[in-house]
Amino acid sequence: MAVGETVQLAPRDPDPDATYRWHLKSAPVGSQLELADDEDVVSFSPDTSGTYVLELDAPDGTHTLTVRVFSGELAPVGAGGGASGMSGMSGMSGSARPVGESGGVSGSGSGAGSGGGKDGGRPRVQLQGSVEDDAFVVRADPHPHPDSDTDRDDIVVEFLVDDRDGVSSSAVSIDGWELRIPLSAVGNRVRIHGVALADAYSVPDTVEFSREQMTDGGEGDEDFRAPSESGSQPRSDGGEDTEESGTSSELRSDGGERVGESRASSKLRFDGGEAEAVTTRGATGVVDRPNDPPEWSKDVTLYEIYVRGFTDDDEHDSVFEAFEERLDYLEDLGVDCLWLTPVLQNDHAPHGYNIVDFYDIAEDLGTREDYEAFVDAAHDHGMKVLFDLVLNHSARDHPFFEDAYKNPDSEYYDWYEWQDSGEPGTYFDWEYIANFDYTNLEVRRYLLDAVDIWAEIADGFRCDMAWAVPNTFWQELHDRVKEKDPEFLLLDETIPYIADFHNGMFDMHFDTTLYFTMRQVGDGNMPAEAILDAVDQRAEVGFPPHASFMLYIENHDETRYIVECGDDAAMAAAGALFTLPGVPMLYGGQEIGQRGRRDALAWDHAREEIRDHYKRLIEVRNETPALGYEGVYRRVDYESDTDRAVAFLREFDGDAYVCILNFGDDTATVTLDEYEVDSTDLVTGEDTAAAEGLEVDHVAILPVN
Repeated sequence: MAVGETVQLAPRDPDPDATYRWHLKSAPVGSQLELADDEDVVSFSPDTSGTYVLELDAPDGTHTLTVRVFSGELAPVGAGGGASGMSGMSGMSGSARPVGESGGVSGSGSGAGSGGGKDGGRPRVQLQGSVEDDAFVVRADPHPHPDSDTDRDDIVVEFLVDDRDGVSSSAVSIDGWELRIPLSAVGNRVRIHGVALADAYSVPDTVEFSREQMTDGGEGDEDFRAPSESGSQPRSDGGEDTEESGTSSELRSDGGERVGESRASSKLRFDGGEAEAVTTRGATGVVDRPNDPPEWSKDVTLYEIYVRGFTDDDEHDSVFEAFEERLDYLEDLGVDCLWLTPVLQNDHAPHGYNIVDFYDIAEDLGTREDYEAFVDAAHDHGMKVLFDLVLNHSARDHPFFEDAYKNPDSEYYDWYEWQDSGEPGTYFDWEYIANFDYTNLEVRRYLLDAVDIWAEIADGFRCDMAWAVPNTFWQELHDRVKEKDPEFLLLDETIPYIADFHNGMFDMHFDTTLYFTMRQVGDGNMPAEAILDAVDQRAEVGFPPHASFMLYIENHDETRYIVECGDDAAMAAAGALFTLPGVPMLYGGQEIGQRGRRDALAWDHAREEIRDHYKRLIEVRNETPALGYEGVYRRVDYESDTDRAVAFLREFDGDAYVCILNFGDDTATVTLDEYEVDSTDLVTGEDTAAAEGLEVDHVAILPVN
């Protein structure tokens, strides 16, 4: 973190009846910082740069937390203050996002603005690990911000050895962008965090070595217990988290001067494409990259089900039973993963985001057994299921809030944030929800127990209003679910997206920038080439190359794209979802031309030409690795007779394809300056060649000769 930033520090896996106390063990010279000595959860706001060592006294002993703080000049744009959540929208109520609104800054991290410091922006870094000559070797591959004048060789890399793993700093050696630890100095596990420094500090990355692959994410040895088992604490310096008082090693690659020779791995891509995930298993142990998205999630097609509109449940015992009857249809369409809007007991608002019981399924949908049976049926169809997790607030109809409202003597009064007026804290003047107070250990315990219940059933969480929950809580949740299932997916909803959310919190991010741009392009307010600028912004705000993004053009909070932008733009936008780098998501009914946002789906009036278009796009993407997670993306030189058309390249393992999108009502003619292509479109099977160039109605995918 940097001077000017604030982070909330809390005990992990807390016992609300226990007492926890924070204090400073050491601080940089010149620091006047003091911590509250009577609180379980504290706000840490460092006043000078350097290394801080904090201790937490807990029932099971004293835990150590090392915090590396950089000068305020290295803070990413928008990262100061630490109060995330305000978007400048008011007067709205009901769902977790106001209907019809689609913008504003809603996070304090680097997702807003240019994402960098005054001289060019935030660098990026990726770590790779290997076992060589009986040592664990970590190599960093840093790159400057695309707009920075900083030379790559001038980037400094700092490493931090995870406090939990008990590795002595004397065993660690640094040579340029390389860290080396003899395996003889490593117990069952060691995690190395690294951050690049240039005009700002980067999103940190992590690589780890463990003696054996643990199916539950643990270490398999009581002396090296997983965080939730031994009360580990959140790390505030951008790493994962810390635990018992092992020696913490904060290591700079060159003492603060120039970094030596580049040691870039051939497996890394910093050209706008995605990166290759590496998990290496050998006789000595496993090398893994915990910030990479789950393997299964990289090339799926997501499908959002609005649970109170997807089917007609009059003839079924439960809504979930009705859903099961649609699984054959979804499988035939090519869907791999289902996101269901909230299924928990709520205040009867149909969207379900105002929850009154975090432990039970909504009565109008069915029972927990019905939900589990649906998940099992989805698995039988080869589909994963995402649970919509709402942690920022409860409904005001929640019995705890009803007991606490205007009753300071209530045992639940301190569970909520309160305004001076006596009304609960909330965002956007929403009148049906109340924000939880995360400084209360009982709140944390209550929500973590709910996480444990639903993580056992689902394959991942879609995390609502992620910007409104403390980052360190997300880091705890990340480690908690990944210890049991390393392939569990965490998807954040944050508007705009925040690069730091890829630091040990989330695997996949809503690409809100691309969403808003696609709306503007579809409306004719921006040229089609703006969608390429939106993709490039991922690097500009500092997301690492291994970050995964969910691409969408509509959801339950937004007007249908086809209503706002028309048929032709909608067909092109569909092509964008399946050709641009990222994971495509369809909102239920999108594929049949549904026009109502939350209306019951008009299955009997499905537009088959639209459904066939989506089905073919899914097939082509599944058959074409260059369009997937590992495919490189880059711009190409082209000319067109309309600014409603755009062309770009996707490439993987020697196979390249030019993708052309046309958002206009009329056929676009496009000529390519640097590539010769097979003019037969993979989507339609038709020849696009004409005398003046390539003629494209909506989308064309053309192999490069």
